[in-house]
Amino acid sequence: MQTRQLGHNGPQVSCIGLGAWPIGGGMGPVAAATAIATVRAAIDAGISLLDTAQAYRTSEATLGQALKDGYRQRCFLATKVSGDYSPTGIQQAMDNSLKALGVDEVDLYQIHSWNPQYPVADSIAAMLKLQEAGKTRYIGVSNYDAAQMAQALETGFFHSNQPRYNMFDRDIETADLPFCREQGIGVLAHSPLAKGLLTNTYRPGHVFPATDERSDFPRFQGALFDRYIAVADQLAAIAADKGLSLVQMAIAWILRREEISCVLVGAKNQAQLQEHLGAADVSWSAGELATIDAMLRAAPAG
Repeated sequence: MQTRQLGHNGPQVSCIGLGAWPIGGGMGPVAAATAIATVRAAIDAGISLLDTAQAYRTSEATLGQALKDGYRQRCFLATKVSGDYSPTGIQQAMDNSLKALGVDEVDLYQIHSWNPQYPVADSIAAMLKLQEAGKTRYIGVSNYDAAQMAQALETGFFHSNQPRYNMFDRDIETADLPFCREQGIGVLAHSPLAKGLLTNTYRPGHVFPATDERSDFPRFQGALFDRYIAVADQLAAIAADKGLSLVQMAIAWILRREEISCVLVGAKNQAQLQEHLGAADVSWSAGELATIDAMLRAAPAG
């Protein structure tokens, strides 16, 4: 497994990480035994970065079980405070996360999203205090744009930002990725498969069950969903010509950017995990990337 540096003077982490939202049940139920086996298989395969959050339902507790028997020492463990970004809320969330995970410290603690209700200077100061107290080795943010990151940096340095980035969601390329490169902030890309649109799994008209978050998302409904699937089918043909699955191509396409430290992919089982691993060593020609870009310009907005 390739490794990349997480931000300025940060640690080396695996270029593919395990995003633990799915094993918390957010995209349909996952049996605890299956989830634990998947986490351990990821670490055994060289995936070092595991990412979860306070808001990821049962994810932290499940990870806590998976990281027993020596697995904690073999991974870079990241979690996030979700919702209440006041100093008190951050402190309480950290303590609850450490308890759920069954650890004394995490490697990376992140603010899950931007919320103007909470002054970012106070939030970052609280995160720095947790770092000083030894409860986290590094701090980061998630879903911040360039202007928000600039404001947060006025209080203190953080090693990472975790934005949404995939073939259908490229907004961060204009300002956010260049800002991270200039400031030495590592990027952990979440939702690399666009929550399934880039898996070549679904057909037009598919209906997601109520237990799956996608049942409420507009881009997974009706004609808009069908348009995304049509573009994904074209991308899958390009992937096949390169000897890849669409999943592998989607991950490798993100890794083409030097700003990306790690792509966080959510595997529900070991079969999905094995497919993800095949994306780690893919290289691209300028012509291939130009062909993909032309195809993505036809993708719907939404």
